[in-house]
Amino acid sequence: MQYITPVLSVALIHLLAVMSPGPDFIMILRNSLAYSRRSGIYSAIGLGLGIAVHVTYCLAGIAFIISQSVVVFNIFKYIGAGYLLYVGIKSIRSKRHETVVGEHHTRDLTKLEALRMGFITNVTNPKATLFFLSLFTLVIQPATPLWVKLIMGTEMVVATMLWFALFQAHNTPAVRPWDAWPSRSRLVLAPSFPLS
Repeated sequence: MQYITPVLSVALIHLLAVMSPGPDFIMILRNSLAYSRRSGIYSAIGLGLGIAVHVTYCLAGIAFIISQSVVVFNIFKYIGAGYLLYVGIKSIRSKRHETVVGEHHTRDLTKLEALRMGFITNVTNPKATLFFLSLFTLVIQPATPLWVKLIMGTEMVVATMLWFALFQAHNTPAVRPWDAWPSRSRLVLAPSFPLS
């Protein structure tokens, strides 16, 4: 019972961090709108797996080493900045398509491509690195039992996946079944389908 408050505190702090706009947010929105909801969902899973990497190095005590070495931290920061620059240039150079609801790129991302893009975006995100360094070195005490830290880590992975999956589902135009039907049948059948 004594660990409920720290677990809930970490969950709230993490949720607020996940909800704040950043590279993960932009990548999910881009993949969902430019490709498909499926790409957005697999990208969200990749983001969660990236969180698992951050949690793992923090549990292993590497966060403390990184926080004490300016050189190591700057290496992480520059790798992240380089990857974000690469993604930005790749987005600018890609063919521009006028997207209409229901139209997608001729080639969708594969599940692995979407997952990999989410994973790399999160793992190399300097904001995420800073967040986990501060969370595991300042908020979570060294005396906290490993099983409590594992619960916190699992919650952060799952919350990230769910938040971004729900975010992309809410912000991706849905192709509703009745959009292709004649207008009279829409009046009769539309109430039987959920609006998105």
